[in-house]
Amino acid sequence: MIPTTLVLGPSAAARERAVATALRPGERSAAILEGLPDGAGALDAWPELLLARLAPGCICCTGNLVLRVTLNRLLRASPQRLFIGLANAAHVDQLRSWLLSTPYDQLVELGPDLRA
Repeated sequence: MIPTTLVLGPSAAARERAVATALRPGERSAAILEGLPDGAGALDAWPELLLARLAPGCICCTGNLVLRVTLNRLLRASPQRLFIGLANAAHVDQLRSWLLSTPYDQLVELGPDLRA
């Protein structure tokens, strides 16, 4: 089971900084981030991070297929930790429920949310 954290915050840059502060040197982590930061990203200095960026929108509704494909690809890489950054926290409970259902309930272990 891969420890997984949902990252919530007011902007893509704030969510990215929150992930950067939670990363541990030498740990192979993965992140799915919704939206693009303004300017240089805080995660550019982490070569061991597998990073996927998704266009802003509701990733659990309209972007469900994109999220599913991206998540499956990153899970196959067997990261030690996974972060999923959301541009809008309105459906965080729906996303959490989706991640707790088959097949993801056997692959990820949801921890507390990280607030940027």
